Amino acid sequence: MARRNGVMMVDEYRPKDMKSLDVHTDTTARLESIAKSQDFPHLLFYGPSGAGKKTRVMALLREHYGAGVSRLRIEQRSVQATSSKTIDVSVLVSPYHIEVNPAEAGVYDRAVVMNLVKELAESAPLMDSSGKRGFKVVVISEVDRLTRTAQQALRRTMEKYMSTCRLILVATSLSRVMAPLRSRCLAVRVPLPSTEEVGTVLSNVAKKEKFALPEGVSAEIVQRSGRNMRKALLCLEATKVQRKILQDGVPVFVPEWERFVAEIATEICHEQTPKRVWEVRGKLYELLTNCIPPEEILERLFLELLKHVDSPTQIRVASAAAHYDHALRTGSRPIIHLEAFVCEFMALYRTYLAHLARSQAQPPRVV
Repeated sequence: MARRNGVMMVDEYRPKDMKSLDVHTDTTARLESIAKSQDFPHLLFYGPSGAGKKTRVMALLREHYGAGVSRLRIEQRSVQATSSKTIDVSVLVSPYHIEVNPAEAGVYDRAVVMNLVKELAESAPLMDSSGKRGFKVVVISEVDRLTRTAQQALRRTMEKYMSTCRLILVATSLSRVMAPLRSRCLAVRVPLPSTEEVGTVLSNVAKKEKFALPEGVSAEIVQRSGRNMRKALLCLEATKVQRKILQDGVPVFVPEWERFVAEIATEICHEQTPKRVWEVRGKLYELLTNCIPPEEILERLFLELLKHVDSPTQIRVASAAAHYDHALRTGSRPIIHLEAFVCEFMALYRTYLAHLARSQAQPPRVV
């Protein structure tokens, strides 16, 4: 899917500054005022994947510090997790900020938070382009995946080093972010763009790439992507590579893992036995080991299973999916909750089939 210049569409056409942000204009105006303000608070960006949280964080930093934040490099930092264990952490660094994902360290995320933030806060801060600001910024990704001890350490650290650094937290959901941590940040919600906004972005990219994008293909990509801007651009590029010339009715690229989940849903509806549960468990493990987020697996499996039942059963399946989605976000072993959802659906599906069989066996009423 690589283009001739080696840069993906999703990277080449990512907005670099505030003026380039063409969705959520009200949020953009709010961030511009924060960047120019003398009082730059800790920030918490939250919203679904692909909504543009990281894009807005980088645009905010560029507005505040200037073009220097774009001089990025990847560094490997060693963190002393325990007296006998040292872990390596990948950090994205510019002269004005660092970006890190402590959740990748697993149970040692607390050590990453404390060591990296302390290291940055105690170093001499650089000034922004106007020469007035004296603090650096730490961007922490997936803060909602941090353990409670790491979040507590983060809360104490952000209070202690407020004078020399600011924290920008990025999360998918606020439900797993501690209330004391939320209360110390200015929360900025970044919702998914509308269907029209995603379609407009796809059309603009197609014009810049000098190929025709029929409305039918654009609408199918928007529907497949679920208004996830990153996923929509990746889908557009993959479809263009496969089809060369896009016409209405051509199949839109579907990721292999989504096809795999559709096959799992079909197998679940074909047989509801302990043996089938064991087989499905293995396939769910395969998805997890390929780094597919468990929340996305559950959502895609839920949507596929809905196609096999009637409306009353769909309501019960939706209730079960909501329960296990919450369990995924608050629990620690995703496979347990995914398997439990599969078992509950099997029970609901067997009830649905029994009801369907009884209704078909009843003779028609004579009026």
